[in-house]
Amino acid sequence: MERRIVIAGTGSGVGKTTLTIGIMAALQKRGLSVQGFKCGPDYIDPTYHTAVTGRPSRNLDSWMIGREGVKELFVRGSSGSDISIIEGVMGMFDGKDPLTDEGSTADIGRILGAPVILILNVASMARSVAAIVKGFQQFGQEDNIVGVIANRPGSEGHYKMVKQAIEQECGIPVLGYMPRDEGIEVPERHLGLVPSIERGELQPFFDRLADQAAAHVDLDQLLTVAVAPPVESRQVLFAGTSESSPKRVKIAVAKDAAFHFYYPENLELLKAGGAKCIFFSPLAGEEVPADADGLYIGGGFPEEFAERLSRDEKVKASFRSRIAEGLPTFAECGGFMYLTEQIVDTTGNSFSMVGIVPGKVIMQKKLAALGYREVTSNDNYLLAAGDQARGHEFHYSTFQAREGAEIPAAFQSQGRLGVSEEGYAKGNLVAGYTHLHFASNPGIVSNWIHACERYKRT
Repeated sequence: MERRIVIAGTGSGVGKTTLTIGIMAALQKRGLSVQGFKCGPDYIDPTYHTAVTGRPSRNLDSWMIGREGVKELFVRGSSGSDISIIEGVMGMFDGKDPLTDEGSTADIGRILGAPVILILNVASMARSVAAIVKGFQQFGQEDNIVGVIANRPGSEGHYKMVKQAIEQECGIPVLGYMPRDEGIEVPERHLGLVPSIERGELQPFFDRLADQAAAHVDLDQLLTVAVAPPVESRQVLFAGTSESSPKRVKIAVAKDAAFHFYYPENLELLKAGGAKCIFFSPLAGEEVPADADGLYIGGGFPEEFAERLSRDEKVKASFRSRIAEGLPTFAECGGFMYLTEQIVDTTGNSFSMVGIVPGKVIMQKKLAALGYREVTSNDNYLLAAGDQARGHEFHYSTFQAREGAEIPAAFQSQGRLGVSEEGYAKGNLVAGYTHLHFASNPGIVSNWIHACERYKRT
């Protein structure tokens, strides 16, 4: 037997992240090795998990990588840990569309046979809370809801009322609560997240959450209800690969506070396919490594560092010259923004960027795009014409092409609102807003490595 638990919520904003971080940190202080996972494509919550546990947190997304893929990545990620804690997304049954559970927290729990703890905000309710829990039990009869944690009760007495009602009417234990405490709200999720973690500024926040969880949640009972049979998996995503295989090419990966959104499996698939990933920091003034045979520029927050990035002409010139000479390059979201001619912030200030993509990105004060994407290639080195892959978009900017410029789209992108042209593909450059999960089409990896080998030979 092993231990794993899903932290599900009745909706967004009920305290899943706060409770997940607190429980992780409290169990870490007990000396347990904790592995974090996040349902869905979110990059921010796994950043918190990783900072707390010291182990890379991983995304589990049944829509992007399939049911067997979820099992495989879970088994790979959880190896060597004492307990896996899987943070849900939105409400427990919210996923790709309103008619199925695909991609939802419930779907991930079922695939993994994982016990579920339901989190709900009990403010302004007493016995009515039991009706909500019972509704979740009846709606998700396939799900193993083993307990409840209440968030934001008004007092100890209020919590006891809620606990009695749920345990009498729903037949499952209430494991504890997190009290109202404005000092333990999750910090700003956008501005400077990574540098603040790296500087240790969030450690007091993590410690406070750990203390609250240890004081108000029955961790022994949680460890008991988290026991489940091992997940059985087979290799589907990493089939035919070996991470010890000879490295045939070197792919430079931009990684710092401006560019840090990468699925761990994307990098592991590149390594298993025969690539050595060499990391460098554009923010620190590091140019594209001279021995690189390929280049990967992930997402992040380049807009938060636009002034610093714009000032470093040598670094920008290294990107410009290497890409122009044919270095096989994939840039997604923040990386795509960096390769345009300029980033314009919400106050109208303009900062010059690399200038390979003819146009500019303009920051918005609200989300410009959010959701899953299925892309069909228009034919480029990464994917042949008609080949498909899956991913997601999440950004606050829009791209505006330079007047009269040719913008050959990389993909046809299918989202909730229909099909649109996405990205920019020219020569050995593929760039766009979509974050692709390579496990949705492992051909991306082999195609990229072969392109790097051709580049290397020339």
